[in-house]
Amino acid sequence: MKTNEFKNWNQVKINRFREALVSWYLSNKRILPWRENSDPYRIWVSEVMLQQTRVDTVLPYFERFMTKFKTMQDFAYAKEADILKIWEGLGYYSRVRNLQIAMRQVIEDFDGVTPSSKAELLSLKGVGPYTAGAILSIAYKQAEPAIDGNVMRVISRIFEIDEDIMKPKTRKTFETILYELIDPDAASEFNQGLMEIGALVCTPKKPMCLLCPLQEFCASHRDGRELDFPVKIKKTKSKTLELVSVIVEQDGKYLVEQRASTGLLAGLWQFPTVEAKPDENIELIKLKFMREYGVGLKFARENLAHVKHIFSHLVWEVDVKQADVEEGAPIGQTQFVTRQELAELAFSVPYQKMWQAYVNQKGGSNK
Repeated sequence: MKTNEFKNWNQVKINRFREALVSWYLSNKRILPWRENSDPYRIWVSEVMLQQTRVDTVLPYFERFMTKFKTMQDFAYAKEADILKIWEGLGYYSRVRNLQIAMRQVIEDFDGVTPSSKAELLSLKGVGPYTAGAILSIAYKQAEPAIDGNVMRVISRIFEIDEDIMKPKTRKTFETILYELIDPDAASEFNQGLMEIGALVCTPKKPMCLLCPLQEFCASHRDGRELDFPVKIKKTKSKTLELVSVIVEQDGKYLVEQRASTGLLAGLWQFPTVEAKPDENIELIKLKFMREYGVGLKFARENLAHVKHIFSHLVWEVDVKQADVEEGAPIGQTQFVTRQELAELAFSVPYQKMWQAYVNQKGGSNK
């Protein structure tokens, strides 16, 4: 920090900051299902779901998850197909796979009790400093920071931290400050209060400073520089992949394939897809599908939809078509399934959009 703002704080100011934050949180916190109690299982699941995902999006997923997997044991030994289906649409599917592995570790190595030590939590698959901090502070009331994007935004504005938040070493700056700031008598409320202010008040583009309980402590507000923080160096441009995907129907069944067990969208299902330019010759596209899937296609609708989907490192531009089988039979991981069977398979968001476009074109329901 060029300004060394935190070095100017004394214990009296720290105590006032804690009081302002915790008091605001207790009066303004949202009613959320994972806040009903301090069960480590519920908190752990919610925190993993909330990584890179908005609260409004997570709410129905969390409710469905807890209805299906009421206990850690229910989830830890569930079939992968079931956990992928319940996670369908949330993205970042490695999260739920790692979560299942970690909870098996808890059952087998810790007698089914979520560890209350940072070192033991960090030994679990997929558990990093943020998740460990959230569990320790919210479930076990320990004075351990939980540093997510919302927290970094709030703290970087308060202390005018000019370090790039995308760099791992910057986390040490936030940790140093927060270990001093966190309220040892209200660690859960302190951490959740920072997250809540970041989500509701200290927002990325339009911070509502006049409503913020931390306004008097905020250096960037004092200097009129709120939008200068956090500092985030732009990443290199994402790669764009142009694809053609086809919904193939034959005798009331649909052609689908399961993706490889590793890599992007591992283990999820999709409609037959090949790389192809938008203006590529249709006969060449047919040949690609024949080589890849063993079926010759007769296109019934060449412009069913266009789907754009942005991953963290990649952009898909997908032209969606509809076709019937003209010759051949499926090969590899490709198979025909009924509409009911299709509904039980887990598809990623772009393929859900393709299916919805097909359903809309047919004028039917998505059942």
